Amino acid sequence: LPLQTIKKILWNCVESVSGAGSINLIKHLPEQEQLNALSKFKNEYNNLSEPEQFGVVMSNVKRLRPRLSAILFKLQFEEQVNNIKPDIMAVSAACEEIKKSKSFSKLLELVLLMGNYMNAGSRNAQTFGYNLSSLCKLKDTKSADQKTTLLHFLVEVCEESYQDVLNFVEDFQHLDKASKVSAENLEKSLKHMEKQLQQLEKDLQTFPIPEDNHDKFVTKMSISFRAQDFQKLARMHENMEKLYQNVMGYYAIDLKKVSVEEFLTDLNNFRMMFMQAVKENVRRREAEEKQRRAKIAKEKAEKEKLERQQKKKRLLEMKTEGEETGVMDSLLEALQSGAAFRDRRKRTPRSKGEYSILDFRK
Repeated sequence: LPLQTIKKILWNCVESVSGAGSINLIKHLPEQEQLNALSKFKNEYNNLSEPEQFGVVMSNVKRLRPRLSAILFKLQFEEQVNNIKPDIMAVSAACEEIKKSKSFSKLLELVLLMGNYMNAGSRNAQTFGYNLSSLCKLKDTKSADQKTTLLHFLVEVCEESYQDVLNFVEDFQHLDKASKVSAENLEKSLKHMEKQLQQLEKDLQTFPIPEDNHDKFVTKMSISFRAQDFQKLARMHENMEKLYQNVMGYYAIDLKKVSVEEFLTDLNNFRMMFMQAVKENVRRREAEEKQRRAKIAKEKAEKEKLERQQKKKRLLEMKTEGEETGVMDSLLEALQSGAAFRDRRKRTPRSKGEYSILDFRK
């Protein structure tokens, strides 16, 4: 762009054009002493090199560095709001969900009941409460065979008798996002924005009267830029702080010892563990059902095999018995009919020592 055009852009705060230029100028802006020195050569402008000419033109822009900082803040303000606002809303919504969820309250009752049952007879018997961070430790208590945990058992109890308790996972829609928010960084960002706004207000109040009628900086910044959005954001942040202080107080958590990030992270980790335990219980039941069906199929196959073997054995026995019975039946029939005694003379002479049953009968 021509240098004079750049100067007019800075005078009129043309955001669509001055954005990247403002960032680069602030990074590489010469010191004011250098600009003042270059301004003395404005009568020799045509004999100067382009960088020197640029310096001469910029030296004519009053309060250049504050002007650039203000323009840059204005350009980045909406982005900063869009970065902070969703985090504030997520933490606020998560705190309300945690406080209002009846399913989660019922879950905490079940955990306390199980703990008191398991600790019966010990010094921890009949406990009135426990720290919410203990929820994540449920998976550390394992069964005798080391295959399941107390968390798996809790899920199973809920699935069998307290289906409504499972809904707490769905109740905590904003917990995952809220657990990733740093309350400390939020506060720092808001304080930085507030400081920038205060500086802008101060600069506008002390800005010198423009020497050129085309310099509309003060008017443009005053008309087109307001601190209302920041005030709204600040109120949202204040409300967020009240909400998480309230919910942490509700669960008797010391804010001096536990930060809101730790509180939300612990709950979100438990939520993730609970959902994982639900899936693992489903897989375990499917595996057990598969083993049960495989066992039944194996027993059925072995039974059928044994039945086939027994049937085959009976058939063989029947065949053998049938053959023996047939021989005896034929012999008895021959004896009864007398066929065994006919035409003895026509029979082939026996060799010496050969006898038949008829010889003994005779």
